[in-house]
Amino acid sequence: MRFKDKVVIVTGAGSGIGSATARLFAAEGAHVVAADMAGTVYATVEGLGDALAVQMDAGDEGDVERLVATACERFGGLDIFFANAGISGGASGIFDSSVELWTEVLRVNLIGPALAIKHAGPKIVERGGGAILCTASVAGLRSGAGGPAYSASKAGVINLVQSAAQQLATSNVRVNAICPGLIETGMTARAFEYAREMGKEDKLGRLNPLRRAGAPEEIARVALFLASDEASYVNGQAWVVDGGLSSSHPVTRQEFGKPAF
Repeated sequence: MRFKDKVVIVTGAGSGIGSATARLFAAEGAHVVAADMAGTVYATVEGLGDALAVQMDAGDEGDVERLVATACERFGGLDIFFANAGISGGASGIFDSSVELWTEVLRVNLIGPALAIKHAGPKIVERGGGAILCTASVAGLRSGAGGPAYSASKAGVINLVQSAAQQLATSNVRVNAICPGLIETGMTARAFEYAREMGKEDKLGRLNPLRRAGAPEEIARVALFLASDEASYVNGQAWVVDGGLSSSHPVTRQEFGKPAF
């Protein structure tokens, strides 16, 4: 019960990582406010006790401000905000991506977490401290894991948490990012479904040393650690959870016990 009576907001909680994290927070005693644009967020809070579902747009300042206010009014304050909501923007390249696509991806994926920090940060300070988490991606570390707009937005998230950690100095509010690798979520569902239809599910995630994709719960467990007092000295960091994918530059595929070349 690491989060007994703590008040937690999780965006993007209608599926995938957000849903798994909201459930784990609730299982460890937290009062959870699960938020998402999709109506599936109501299913997330079923059976979670004193939890609340809110439909909202994570990239809209008014919605974010109202979300924080709702959590504070319902539960008396705010301790943790997990800015997890995001969109992929598809696989368009730099030369065939419209300004509208770039604008929307950056609005949700980068401005959204900035708004979460802006409005949640002061409320968490009022409680004496806590944690803000943002979902970045291995795509924010280097190219090859997402479209240009998506990758740029996630690189921005990594720098955002570093900047926010500095601006919240002495407040006892820690700000960190998680960089997932290939995880089965609503965003990646089509790729997983296609692989299964083609009988190639075992190929998913084969570029990392663990030779598999990850599950939302594996990211959720890292999120809970970073939000907990166990991570009290972790601040301004981007934690990579990708099965080892980003540990190497592209090389000839290696197999355990066999030469690389």
